[in-house]
Amino acid sequence: MRKIAVMGAGAVGCYYGAMLARAGREVTLIARPQHVEAVRRSGLRLETRSFDERVRVQASADPQAVRGAELVLFSVKSPDTENAGAAMAPYVERDAAILTLQNGVDNAERLAKVLGREVLAAAVYTAVEMAGPGHVKHHGRGELVIGRGAATDAVVRLFDGAGVPIEVSDNIAGVMWAKLIANCAYNALSAITQLPYGRLVQGAGIPEVMRDAVEECLAVARAAGVRMDGDLHEAVRRIAQTMPAQSSSTAQDLARGKPTEIDHLNGVVVRLGSAHGVPTPVNRTLLALVKLLEKD
Repeated sequence: MRKIAVMGAGAVGCYYGAMLARAGREVTLIARPQHVEAVRRSGLRLETRSFDERVRVQASADPQAVRGAELVLFSVKSPDTENAGAAMAPYVERDAAILTLQNGVDNAERLAKVLGREVLAAAVYTAVEMAGPGHVKHHGRGELVIGRGAATDAVVRLFDGAGVPIEVSDNIAGVMWAKLIANCAYNALSAITQLPYGRLVQGAGIPEVMRDAVEECLAVARAAGVRMDGDLHEAVRRIAQTMPAQSSSTAQDLARGKPTEIDHLNGVVVRLGSAHGVPTPVNRTLLALVKLLEKD
């Protein structure tokens, strides 16, 4: 795989696109016009703890730019999955692999339905933000966990060659739910308080609220037939330890006056809980508060 397109090149898409470009791949970012103009003018600035450099990539605001790509990294916000998928559908090469790098548990299925083809799901574990047009800032981590499919081996070789840790899971649904549960524990609370994770968990009563949110998520996952592995409570606690200065993507969206993905995070748990008869009062409260703040 040499030619890569990133559909919806926000912080996550720009980070992985930049890493692949640094490894010699031809990368095209498909993003909003202001971002595209900055990248065309000065390249994509990738700022990490170990280096700060301008990475040479192509950029376009037109979905037609996916033409010729052997791999499409799909990283739009979850509410935009169907619209963005439909916009790029006429231009995706017949044999191109498609990998979703999104929050939520159902984006791969939703995109596959739009495109009528296989879509690989990936759980993304990285702390990144857009520090400005054409400037992505990486705070830590960066690993991917992907499911099995026709293109899995090629995708693994690609990211391995770019220095991106990547793992293949035979239980990708469980992995995606584990990521969702972590998001349900942190994202809304970080958004409501506008605090980073390390400071957030020091708040009186906050660890207990997070524990209750996780318990609800686990109950819903079990009711939905999802196999969950490992100690999710411990995994959630580790996030604040490994990324203490990170604020959630939901917090960043609220701070910038942008719509959030909360309907595809805590909102998924609330909807599935209702469908399966599982009470979700903590997740329902967090969802309602973020939705209220979105309207202010």
